Amino acid sequence: MQIDDTDRRILRHLMAEPGMATADLAERAGLTTATCWRRIEKLREGGVIRGAQAVIDWRRLGWEVEVSLRFTLDKTHPRAFDEFLAAAREVPEVLEIQTFLGQTDVRLNAIARDMAHWQEIYRSRILTLPHIQDTEALMLISTIKKSEELPL
Repeated sequence: MQIDDTDRRILRHLMAEPGMATADLAERAGLTTATCWRRIEKLREGGVIRGAQAVIDWRRLGWEVEVSLRFTLDKTHPRAFDEFLAAAREVPEVLEIQTFLGQTDVRLNAIARDMAHWQEIYRSRILTLPHIQDTEALMLISTIKKSEELPL
């Protein structure tokens, strides 16, 4: 999908303030409300804007531990990826699943309330996932930068 400078302006404002009313967005982007709305709809239909979501600070809700897990799977089994991913999707504490080319096949990002809860999740839900050949767990200490904004 081709976008122009006006679309980029709209996207920059939406990234900075996702809940902004269309009228306010139109004013900031130098458009009429109707034109701004049509452009937003075009961006949605084109798949550029996939949706809006609430960003929840799960630490404030008592989830204190975040772990990134890297897995190498036993690829001698023809359905290793599919079966591993299907099972990983069922673990409620897993927030993110990514697949890679290279030594690491899959990365999971998981949360827990505390270390005792993490130990329970790790032993009963993570280590029981199918076709694991090797795993590495990285405990998050701090997040220095996390952004979904693009340099538009």
